[in-house]
Amino acid sequence: MQNEYEIKKEMCEIGKRVYNRGMVAANDGNFSVKLNDNEFLCTPTGVSKGFMTPEYICKVDAKGNVLQANKGFRPSSEIKMHMRVYQERPDVNAVVHAHPLYATTFAICGIPLTQPIMPEAVIALGCVPIAKYGTPSTMEIPDAVSEHLQYFDAVLLENHGALAYSNSLLNAYHKMESVEFYAQLLYQSKMLGEPQEFNKEQMDKLYEIRRQMGLPGKHPANVCPNAKAGKPSCHSCGGSCGAAAPEAATADADLVASITKKVMDQLGL
Repeated sequence: MQNEYEIKKEMCEIGKRVYNRGMVAANDGNFSVKLNDNEFLCTPTGVSKGFMTPEYICKVDAKGNVLQANKGFRPSSEIKMHMRVYQERPDVNAVVHAHPLYATTFAICGIPLTQPIMPEAVIALGCVPIAKYGTPSTMEIPDAVSEHLQYFDAVLLENHGALAYSNSLLNAYHKMESVEFYAQLLYQSKMLGEPQEFNKEQMDKLYEIRRQMGLPGKHPANVCPNAKAGKPSCHSCGGSCGAAAPEAATADADLVASITKKVMDQLGL
């Protein structure tokens, strides 16, 4: 088991990886590690994550209050977002926030990463939704992220970046790498044409592989209401399939009917 100093060194190493891979610029990004229910290590604000040493790392409590920080260092201003993840996902022990180029491009365009185009992404990530925009360092971002925490292990932050979380810092970082790789593949395949997606039969086989591997975290293979009912999972539902409010479903149906009628009238049918 790692001691606190070893965890700080690992955080610095992950900082170098995040910076060297171009997932952050200048002083962007932040990540944290859970020590116990009321102690968390986190990166400081206003420093490059690629040049940290262990004395840079701060310690906070479950409310984000400073427990320990060396002179000149303060916890990340986004610590509220991290604390919300730990609060609502007891299985999570580390959180990584970065601005990877391709994933952030999708976030800026409001496009979630939901197309099933490669086995590794389907098995490891499921899909990556977009949390609505929130002002940095406010409770708007934690509230927006909260909507997705019980269904996904990574989210895009609208016009902001990406967030990944897992049972260890290394796994959370690897998840961030996977999000960026998936986003880059999706972007480049769209440049060549429309990406080919897996069909339901192929998806079912991939989900079964995930279940057999016993991977930790939240995933459509396990949390989708359809999947729980023994039906094919809809992959990107975020828990909404089969659980939509009746009035919302009615409103959607009315809208479709109205548009259809207008089109039919214009065609003289």
